[in-house]
Amino acid sequence: WSIPTRPEPPMERARSGLMLLATALLAACSSGLVPPSPSHPPKVEKAPKPGLGQPADPVVKPVASTPVSVAPVVAATGSAYALTAGVVAAPVSLTSGLTAGREAKALAAFRISCPALIKRSDASGLTQAADWQPACTAARTWPDSDAARFFADQFDVVQVGDGKAFATGYYEPEIAGSRTQSDAYAVPVYRRPPELVEIDLGQFSDTLKGKKIRGQVKGNSFVPYADRTAIEQGALAGRGLEIAWAADAAEFFFLQVQGSGRLRLPDGSVMRIGYDGQNGKDYTGIGKLMRERGLLAPGEATMQGIINWIRTHPAEGTAIMRENKSWVFFKELTGAGPLGALGLPLTPGGSVAADPAYVPLGAPVLLSMDRADADGLWIAQDTGGAIKGSNRFDTFWGAGANARATAGGMSAKGLAFILLPKGVLARIQAAKANGTPQP
Repeated sequence: WSIPTRPEPPMERARSGLMLLATALLAACSSGLVPPSPSHPPKVEKAPKPGLGQPADPVVKPVASTPVSVAPVVAATGSAYALTAGVVAAPVSLTSGLTAGREAKALAAFRISCPALIKRSDASGLTQAADWQPACTAARTWPDSDAARFFADQFDVVQVGDGKAFATGYYEPEIAGSRTQSDAYAVPVYRRPPELVEIDLGQFSDTLKGKKIRGQVKGNSFVPYADRTAIEQGALAGRGLEIAWAADAAEFFFLQVQGSGRLRLPDGSVMRIGYDGQNGKDYTGIGKLMRERGLLAPGEATMQGIINWIRTHPAEGTAIMRENKSWVFFKELTGAGPLGALGLPLTPGGSVAADPAYVPLGAPVLLSMDRADADGLWIAQDTGGAIKGSNRFDTFWGAGANARATAGGMSAKGLAFILLPKGVLARIQAAKANGTPQP
């Protein structure tokens, strides 16, 4: 289970990092197509009850899927972005069909990305803003019913590095909250403090391009900002920074991990909140810590399993949550959302978080994984603190119980391919052959 820390962007998530499972790569047919996923939906099963009267969250039982098998590619090690990792034509075809029925959803999400795609620079070095204009122009009037042909006509499929992918999931949580403090709503939801500063280190050294730090100025020094423990113990109290109050500390912890969410207010109305900054501390996945310490049995290191353990071990739970020193600040959202790293609304079942050093934000991504619900076309519209490296993805599932059940247990392995506008791969290959410097 996972998370992107933002702006990084709105759905912080270091979202993530809570699980790792196995993968199987079997031989594919000569067409090179991703195998079709089963037509029946995944089953939702109740997890064992954790005790103390707390009901366990439901978890989705995955439907197995067989990833395509491709010839191994020697990938560069220690690469910092896509071009240095190696980019080759992918051994899969988009002309004979796509899987998982995500084509129309992906086309809708791609249209949302286009205003940003045709203006922004691409940190991966793969594309230029003008490369996306033909596909974006075509997408405006392309019928959703023929979405599969859109992607086949407008894009080439490429593989970055060895293509071996790992995907987790995130969602927009809804927890109990209030605009006013009371005994029942005592967990503060803070807006971004004015003294919190973000510095782009790339402005000082070319070797630090893409790296940022956050902290505050004290006297003549730039120092780290308060960590989770200090904030929970009152470092920001009494300053009027609270925009709301949550009822449950563990639920709010995971809302911070997701980076945005909904507060269900006492009158039944909903207050939507989104990422407004982070304290600069590295995200630590507590699921990994709990596994290493033997606190969770195999298969229990899901979001649901972690919350259940924290609820049944309150003191220990507080201590282990504080080992994640990252703290996320929020603002109230009144428009469409949740918003991803492009500042645009995410599409449930269509948007995915990726590392922008390896995947152009806004680009289509084709996943062939070992569980069917992760297969198919997605659009890279978000990032995350735990979503780092080539072929690391975090699938977005929307809001509600089904989204929580799917995202909380998502852990898929397989292969990933990126869709680039026609002509881009040929340009990359020609530049490499000619020894032409690339971005």
